[in-house]
Amino acid sequence: MATIYTHVGENVTKTWLLITAFIGLVLALGWALSYYLNAPVILYVAVLFNVMMTFVSYWYSDKIVVALAGAKPIAKQDDQELYRIVENLAITAGLPMPKIYIVNDPSPNAFATGRNPKNAVVAVTTGLRQVMDQKELEGVLAHELSHIGNRDMLVAAVAAVLAGFIITMVDMFMRLSFLGGLRRRDDRGGGGTIALLVVLIASILGPLAAMLLRVAISRKREFLADASGVMLTRYPEGLASALQKIAAYPISMRQQPEAISHLWLTNPRKREQGRGNTPWFVSLWMTHPPIEARIKALREMAI
Repeated sequence: MATIYTHVGENVTKTWLLITAFIGLVLALGWALSYYLNAPVILYVAVLFNVMMTFVSYWYSDKIVVALAGAKPIAKQDDQELYRIVENLAITAGLPMPKIYIVNDPSPNAFATGRNPKNAVVAVTTGLRQVMDQKELEGVLAHELSHIGNRDMLVAAVAAVLAGFIITMVDMFMRLSFLGGLRRRDDRGGGGTIALLVVLIASILGPLAAMLLRVAISRKREFLADASGVMLTRYPEGLASALQKIAAYPISMRQQPEAISHLWLTNPRKREQGRGNTPWFVSLWMTHPPIEARIKALREMAI
């Protein structure tokens, strides 16, 4: 019989499989570009650039996300109830106390970021504090702490970096081709033709695949954190009720960059939130699963 623990394990495995496939796509595209343009240096630069961007996303992801979100740190005396709930949940989860930030926005939402539990950040909006009762706030914060405990914040950052990297490589190839580029390798044994075919296919499908993989990882992370959060509170209805209130709030968040939209508890753009009856071809482009689907899954856990 399936349990919450089974659900968590399956989602972790699938997420890392997607990341592995993503890295393979980057390396294949780098090889094809370098072979077709007869410039091995392109592959070396691609690998180096990939390592550098991953390094930056690892060490500075929390600072970058906090700055983009416009979040400000608060002290314990600024919101003792919020601190108490986070402290209790962190102790229950066996996690260090994360830094707590506030985003001045009336739309209820929250996110977590950081390269590891010792450098984690939890941020909530002023709107979330105003509309949630204690049980709902606990459900939301347990969800965010689960992102930290599951160590999936770095996975999200790497996926975003690799998606942007693929698009950058494709754009570079198209510019080189348009301007004449470098001299192509003589096609001996059909290798050049194969490389050209790989590059052309990647030029068309690369950006699309990058976006789809990024949003697929984001959706899996949200279901995983919902299930893990319930393990901390033992009360699925808390988060389910919080999600209902967020879905009912009519106004989108103000000036939140698309680059970090997948890190929020729900999509900060209300028109892209997704409903339970969302067509499958529309849901493919969503960074979050439909709220109704998440609420249904949470309430089934209580049965």
